[in-house]
Amino acid sequence: MEKIKVRRSVITIILAAAGIGIMLYYKACETACTYLQGDIFGIDLSYIGIVYMLMIIVFTAVRKMPYVRALLASGIGVEGYLIAFQFREDVFCPYCLAFALMIIIAFILNHEKQPTPDRGWLNRIVYGLGAVELPLTVKRPLPLLGFVILGYIFVTLTFSGSATPAYGAEKSIVPSYGSGRYELIIFTDYFCPPCQLMESEIDPAVKEFLSRGGVRVTFVDLPIHKETRLYAKYYLYAAKAAKNYENVLHARRVLFSLAKNHAAQAEGELKKALKAEGIPITVYNLSPVYPALNKIINKYQAKSTPTCVIKYSSDDIRKYTGTFEIRDGLEMLRATLAAAKR
Repeated sequence: MEKIKVRRSVITIILAAAGIGIMLYYKACETACTYLQGDIFGIDLSYIGIVYMLMIIVFTAVRKMPYVRALLASGIGVEGYLIAFQFREDVFCPYCLAFALMIIIAFILNHEKQPTPDRGWLNRIVYGLGAVELPLTVKRPLPLLGFVILGYIFVTLTFSGSATPAYGAEKSIVPSYGSGRYELIIFTDYFCPPCQLMESEIDPAVKEFLSRGGVRVTFVDLPIHKETRLYAKYYLYAAKAAKNYENVLHARRVLFSLAKNHAAQAEGELKKALKAEGIPITVYNLSPVYPALNKIINKYQAKSTPTCVIKYSSDDIRKYTGTFEIRDGLEMLRATLAAAKR
């Protein structure tokens, strides 16, 4: 234990750097996009987390350990609230949890047991997590529990989080294509990098299923990225104007391509780009459609993209998330269709 204490400054810096790496990897996630999101004062939590860990590194490097302990204690208060938020919403982000683990380990590593001002039971509780002496403060050491509470209160008052993508209003039919015994529901986000990669596989698979018959296909756009709402709206407009599923698939290919290249971010630009690709649109009132989309999202607990649900029967509903799972799911559906034709 003493050897660890001697090197704890170095280990603390490594843990903080790992926390930054986790947040950077989360921002460049290539496995799935999740709609568990949050910000403080409008600033994305991942950026705040990076700045927070940079502060830990700087204070550790200049040996200002009381500030490090105070920051880590505050971080535990913040993470306590954020973890409770994930439990409440029943949506868990492994990157966020790993980041919290870095803070907890660093706090334990830098814990210094200090004598309490007196031995009363209340002081044993208040100073149970230790204390720090900061410049320009009263002579009495400040309990780290106070910083934990301050961190919790701060995030409670400033955090704005969401774990449910919502569109809007009331009751209607969501466009679907084909018919048959089986149902394929595909949840994607045009601006999700894994979805963009999967589109080249999903598109021909859907075309195969629809041309072969036996499968009803429904596309549900999860508005994880803020730009997706506009693209989802124009998908529905294109679907309304489409004469057949091939027109719909073409429209989706174009929308994915535009999103990938950030070629059309304003509504006027998107309309112009779709027109240039020969995609007709029919503008209509979407307020009844959105609740139907929300109902599907909630029914199948689609919490990240890409996700697909395959219904073989009312009792046999299989959900696949991420590239590899979806490939397996589509292959299984393909095999099932082939077997049914024999």
